[in-house]
Amino acid sequence: MNSLTTRKAKLILEDDTILEGKSFGYEKSVSGEVVFNTAMTGYPESLTDPSYKGQILVLTYPLIGNYGAPHKEMENDLLKFHESNRIHIQALVVSDYSFRYSHWNAQDSLAQWLKDNKVPGIFGIDTRALTKKLREKGTMLGKIVFGEEEVDFYDPSLENLVAQVSCTKKHVYGKGKYKILLVDCGVKYNIIRYLLQRDTTVIRVPWNHPIHTEAYDGLFISNGPGNPKLCLDTIDNLNRAIKQDTPIFGICLGNQLLSLASGADTYKLKYGHRSHNQPVLKVGTDKAYITAQNHGYAVDNNTLPGDWEPLFININDNTNEGMRHKTKPFFSTQFHPEASGGPTDTAYLFDVFVDAIAKYKGD
Repeated sequence: MNSLTTRKAKLILEDDTILEGKSFGYEKSVSGEVVFNTAMTGYPESLTDPSYKGQILVLTYPLIGNYGAPHKEMENDLLKFHESNRIHIQALVVSDYSFRYSHWNAQDSLAQWLKDNKVPGIFGIDTRALTKKLREKGTMLGKIVFGEEEVDFYDPSLENLVAQVSCTKKHVYGKGKYKILLVDCGVKYNIIRYLLQRDTTVIRVPWNHPIHTEAYDGLFISNGPGNPKLCLDTIDNLNRAIKQDTPIFGICLGNQLLSLASGADTYKLKYGHRSHNQPVLKVGTDKAYITAQNHGYAVDNNTLPGDWEPLFININDNTNEGMRHKTKPFFSTQFHPEASGGPTDTAYLFDVFVDAIAKYKGD
């Protein structure tokens, strides 16, 4: 397969902008929310991140595909080199696709991986110009069209995407000392891996599972896609959980859901934060960290109740990057401390969580 034999495809934005490229993935017309990611590495992790459900992903790094698709080796009943069991994006848009790949862990080409998951991919798009448009106008709806196969625009923010990516039954991982109840809103596998490395048993339950029916030492709320205000069952469950004293840790969507349960508000960002290079400041200190992020919504700091306070702030735009309770062992981050593509500057927060559990248990 080479660029001379690929089929043409169009990326059409809701403002009638048309960008023409060539296919290297599954050839079907799709639509979704067009977002961009500025990370230079880690596209396998991004493609399998459930937080991208419903989105057409634009990668700003110019050359994609050079290290193929990762091997499907299993570890702890999880795919070792993926963030979930499948690709979740609607489609992939890149500037240049590498038809030759070379990597010690590559099992196949990116093109074949996309085809196997029935996900379109197009290259030959001016992703720099497209990203500038998205930054200026904000996240837009778009569609990738092949030939005469039309498709309507689709707005994923109107659906409860969490219900589509969450597990449907309970799963237990590990045999560690502390029981962690993980509310799966679209959890990335590396979160489970990080928890298992810290002498825990992870009990993974669906997004709407009644938390109060389980016995646990710590509660974890995962990342996930879409509008947090549509996860009403999770918010109701968390509202009950924060009346207790058992340690709680939330990441990404977990930060937003915890804030809504506490009485705060969330809002949609203009174009979101999606990269491996977002700087955040720990509130009350001069410590800054470089973080990986993937979210389109944020917590409104001005609406946090009196017993909660911001924990981290985004240095670029001053948006909320986490919060904590002033007296109880509850905290959350908007960024990803477990980011598989890195950086790992904030991985210590998993230790903070487990240490809080040990203290709560009197160990």
